[in-house]
Amino acid sequence: MSEQSAPAAPRTVHTHCPYCALQCGTRLTRARDGVSVEPSAFAVNQGGLCQKGWTAPEVLDVRDRLRRPLVRGADGELAPSDWDTALDLVAGRLRELREEHGPDAVGVFGGGGLTNEKAYLLGKFARVALGTSRIDYNGRFCMSSAAAAGNAAFGIDRGLPFPVTDLGRADVVLLAGANPAETMPPLMRHLDRAELIVVDPRRTPTAGRAALHLRPAPGTDLALALGLLHLTVVEGHLDHAYLRDRTTGFDPAWQRAVAWTPERTERVTGVPVADQRAAVRLLAGARRAYVLTGRGAEQHSKGADTVSAFINLALALGLPGRNGSGYGCLTGQGNGQGGRELGQKADQLPGYRSITDRRARAEVAAVWGVPARSLPGPGPSAYELLDSLGTADGPRALLVFGSNPVVSAPRAGHVAERLAALDLLVVADFVPSETARMADVVLPVAQWAEEEGTLTNLEGRVLRRRPLMDPPAGVRTDLEVLRGLAVRLGQPADRFPDRPREVFEELRRATRGSRADYSGISYARLDGGEALHWPCPDRGGIGTPHPGTPRLFLDRFAHPDGRARFLAVDHRDAAELPCAEYPLTATTGRVLAHYQSGAQTRRVPSLTKAEPEAYVEIHPDTARRAGLADGALAEVTSRRGSVVARVRLVKGLRADTVFLPFHFAGRGRANLLTGGALDPRSGMPEFKVSAVRIGPA
Repeated sequence: MSEQSAPAAPRTVHTHCPYCALQCGTRLTRARDGVSVEPSAFAVNQGGLCQKGWTAPEVLDVRDRLRRPLVRGADGELAPSDWDTALDLVAGRLRELREEHGPDAVGVFGGGGLTNEKAYLLGKFARVALGTSRIDYNGRFCMSSAAAAGNAAFGIDRGLPFPVTDLGRADVVLLAGANPAETMPPLMRHLDRAELIVVDPRRTPTAGRAALHLRPAPGTDLALALGLLHLTVVEGHLDHAYLRDRTTGFDPAWQRAVAWTPERTERVTGVPVADQRAAVRLLAGARRAYVLTGRGAEQHSKGADTVSAFINLALALGLPGRNGSGYGCLTGQGNGQGGRELGQKADQLPGYRSITDRRARAEVAAVWGVPARSLPGPGPSAYELLDSLGTADGPRALLVFGSNPVVSAPRAGHVAERLAALDLLVVADFVPSETARMADVVLPVAQWAEEEGTLTNLEGRVLRRRPLMDPPAGVRTDLEVLRGLAVRLGQPADRFPDRPREVFEELRRATRGSRADYSGISYARLDGGEALHWPCPDRGGIGTPHPGTPRLFLDRFAHPDGRARFLAVDHRDAAELPCAEYPLTATTGRVLAHYQSGAQTRRVPSLTKAEPEAYVEIHPDTARRAGLADGALAEVTSRRGSVVARVRLVKGLRADTVFLPFHFAGRGRANLLTGGALDPRSGMPEFKVSAVRIGPA
């Protein structure tokens, strides 16, 4: 056999799945017939993967992979271009708009799947190269309520302030609005031992494995949490020593919960008194117990208060900051944790620093080599940013990296209209997403297996992403795109490095001394196999390197006095309630086969075969009254729009509720139904409650 015809030697790298915040360990192998994936013995997934993880390599060579820049011509069509032409066009238009309307005429919208390096440089690009305050990211739709509640209660926000593996020793776990059996299946390996209490209006696969399933009406989770706190107190389960030594603010919180008797809680939520009592007794009787929240509790116009109420319950039982027990949030997106703490959130600088803090501004500006006074202040939250596009006071241009808001944003029809009103829409992506198809300029960027970097999973552990291959010819990395634009906007090239290792070294300096301190973490330590959770400060070569902090709060919470705070919260109705015209409540969520807006997973044949189209779950009695049969096409309508979806009859669903997954495009976009009501503390939209009617399509 000649040397030319010899088969290529396989190449293998150890990396992590590109999807959810578990960041399951994987081993990728490249051979002549393509890329294969196997799970690794990583602690989080323990040798398991879900359907999405097993099929992730198929997205690397999808037929419509973007390989050349596209520019919309005078005829209104996107046509191939070269990089210099595309970047020159973008930079020129950005300069014109900024000169005419000011720096806030340009907005930036990022994503929770970007690596730490890309999230960091994107935030720096917005504030230094553009000088705009108009930057936020799609993680605002995912973790913001839990972040606001965690910061208020503990002084710091980390999805899980303990390793995932700690859950494997739990006796009881309460899951409020989380369905990990579908959204992150390998996590269930850590929940096999525990008795599960699942709070969800649907009988999900997770609820099907629960010892106790509480089915509150959508939008009443806060009332349920208050009722559970009430029972904790009146039935004598309060941990008085813990409250005295480690917390403050219990009395005002109790004054809100005292009115939530079991009977009143049942009237509002629909959860029977007996089930409320059973839940509290399970939690209180466990030696090791956890309270975990997910999107079902958080994606409400009162989501931050709802999470605070569940944290109050955990504090009353003495769980947070105790080895073997605690409170945590199941972060959704792959880098939802790192994405929000490194600077692409409207009100934050790298290291979880507040952008309004004078000292924080000075420290970050010094690393960036710019005057602190040149940094803009806080901008609007994600939906507010999208809602303002193309208006008199809003951005005239938007740069989108790693997001598909045409499908994933609330009030999606309105958001598409706002995007269409822009003078310039630029999208960096690797497939022609629904948002990319609207763009004036599309920039093809590398995928996960074609780049290196770091991500931070839901337990605050910093992980290495390693490349298996180079990007296709004509494709650049997001870092290269940002550098190319920054230089064209007059920035010195060395201010915007495009090598991930260089960016990470700067990121370390920019987070030094902050709440989310990465300064003691390095590629060398990660490549050496160390498990490093932030905060991990740099000890400056004195003694052994800091080992990282896998478990937060064991000695003290992050407030100056070391105590956790109860927050006094009370139930209030959702922004929109059912009525005669719209008698049902629609709630949205994820399903096993797809991820986020579906831009990736809808291109994988086996996943599309498993879930090929939009569907609506409905109770058989409700369907019968609406004239709908199983498998029929239904039209679901809210005050904002209509969705066409295939009917699935589900006996375990509440009769007043319908459920739609939000992964589908076109007329199947579930977010055509959702509204623009926002949580005042977090900016989280109310995805989980929309008043609707349903009938034959």
